[in-house]
Amino acid sequence: MPQQKNHSYDVIVVGSGASGGWACKRLAEAGLKVALLEAGRTQSDKNFTEHKPAFELKYRNRAPEIVRKTRPIQVKFGVCNEYTYNWFVNDLEEPYTTPADRPFDWMGRLRMTGGRTNVWGRVSLRFSDWDFKAASFDGHGENWPLGYKDIKPYYDLVEKYVGITGSAEGLEHLPDGQFQPPVPLTCQETLFRNRVKERLGRTVMPARSANLTKPINGRGPCHFCGPCERGCMTHSYFNSAFTTVADALNTGNCTLISNAMVHRVLMDPDRNRTRGILYIDRNTRQAREIYARAVILCAQSQESVRILLNSATPQYSNGLANSSGVLGHYLTAHIRSGGGSGEFPIFGAKPSLGGPIKPLGIYIARFRNLQNAPPYKKFLRGFGYEGESSTEFNWKAPGFGEAYKKALLEPRTSIGITGFGEVLPRWDNFVELDPSVKDIYGIPVLKIHMSDGENERAMIQDMGDSAGEMLEAAGAKNIRTYAHPSAPRWALHEAGIARMGADQKKSVLNQFQQTHDIKNLFVMDASGFTSNPCQNPTLTIMALCVRSCDYLMSELKRNAI
Repeated sequence: MPQQKNHSYDVIVVGSGASGGWACKRLAEAGLKVALLEAGRTQSDKNFTEHKPAFELKYRNRAPEIVRKTRPIQVKFGVCNEYTYNWFVNDLEEPYTTPADRPFDWMGRLRMTGGRTNVWGRVSLRFSDWDFKAASFDGHGENWPLGYKDIKPYYDLVEKYVGITGSAEGLEHLPDGQFQPPVPLTCQETLFRNRVKERLGRTVMPARSANLTKPINGRGPCHFCGPCERGCMTHSYFNSAFTTVADALNTGNCTLISNAMVHRVLMDPDRNRTRGILYIDRNTRQAREIYARAVILCAQSQESVRILLNSATPQYSNGLANSSGVLGHYLTAHIRSGGGSGEFPIFGAKPSLGGPIKPLGIYIARFRNLQNAPPYKKFLRGFGYEGESSTEFNWKAPGFGEAYKKALLEPRTSIGITGFGEVLPRWDNFVELDPSVKDIYGIPVLKIHMSDGENERAMIQDMGDSAGEMLEAAGAKNIRTYAHPSAPRWALHEAGIARMGADQKKSVLNQFQQTHDIKNLFVMDASGFTSNPCQNPTLTIMALCVRSCDYLMSELKRNAI
């Protein structure tokens, strides 16, 4: 039998990443008592290794097969290596399944305070009404139950706290934000930006990134050391572990419970309300219960929906809060398998192994299916690009001896760009429980069904073709492009499987990420996205969370939940 916890809280938050950290900060600073359940260990500066050379590691970071033994999926994510692999889930202990013909790499599964914000790419972009109301423009899918004006104040609030570097570009479909000074472009990136604008009319900008260029809240500006994914002792990039979660804990109103594998949401036997959470202590394997007036799931899209599916009751036999039947369906991610690269003039640059290394490079805004232009006939919606320039040694230099040494030092400068495109929500992209597989804690695992549709295949091809077009327009040499199927590696931006909507028969959540069925149960990660625009989702996840927490507090105040 589960061991009972006697003390109760106002709110339980499950997950300490982008949304979980903000939920705890917003609620605890308002005076609510919050329990933060995190499946992983605590994070601290002593775990950060951004300045540690590879030769100090046991295997010099050159034995990926060591990592692959326990993390065969996570190691495919380039930032899971000898430096960081123990931050990630053990794939053998906590598996998932897929159909044989629909492979899917569920990467970026962290087991540390801060979740994916420990290792995220930090690109931070706003959505616009071209995204929230996309169905009104092209007729596909459903509009979000909110618009840009509803979330804009929360974008402002989050950006000022997080610290987003960027430049104002005046694009209606990619709104400007509260920016710190941008990270300067390299000479090659500037050339690319100017020529692409002049010759094709497309906007290339410094990447909008959650890396500080000015100090705020005791955090120092980025010092361009390079490997952000290994942590940051100056806290220059946004990681909820040392920002929002730390703020929440400092109030004295938030209790962090680490190593808590949440199994299910507990329901009140007499009323249609949640009463708490059942979790498994990862260290003792003991089941424990904890109680609160409201529950917020922020565990990451698949993890939160897995909890809801495992919380089925006689009243909600196909998953908690699932009277609509859509829970688990409409899984989206981002396609990222089209792009290109080319060589550029060196402008006197010299290669170096010592940096400085910019945290990010450029972003190319979406240019398909926008206002005042005819619809692109091959597909709906659109894509943007992330990219950067690099100056490398000529590692493939011919010869040997003195001639080889001289040739090696001849710099090779290139720009590479990768497309990130919207996946249309489809019913047949979904997650469900696998009835025959459990993790080491005895919790049923997910079976993930995900594939490209015709729209995605056409978009990927255009990503490759358009990359070549822009590189050629910029004067690049030796251009190489690619356009591959997504499977099994999407962009980790999974969303949509507990979607928001105004129609309770077609959605799980309302515009405040409150479940339609159970008024004191909320889901505040990307699983609530009605669609998954091509912009990176994390900034919107955070802004929506703060907005929803304000609503939750107002409802608690008037005893409406």
